[in-house]
Amino acid sequence: MKSLSMAGILLIVLGALAFAYQGINYTRREKVLDVGPIHATKDTQEHIPIPPVFGGLALIGGIALLVTGARRSA
Repeated sequence: MKSLSMAGILLIVLGALAFAYQGINYTRREKVLDVGPIHATKDTQEHIPIPPVFGGLALIGGIALLVTGARRSA
């Protein structure tokens, strides 16, 4: 399989994931109190949004790379 085709498939998968999840969620743990043997922490949920435009651009770019890779090998 050519490298253009593999890059196209990767972009298509990443674009589909960007549409499906529309962001990345993670939990950040902060130390609030640390006095001797007593520890207190606070968990905060954070969200990094991924605009659907990036997913669409990745899908279009992946399809373009697949078409280019298929024409080049034929």
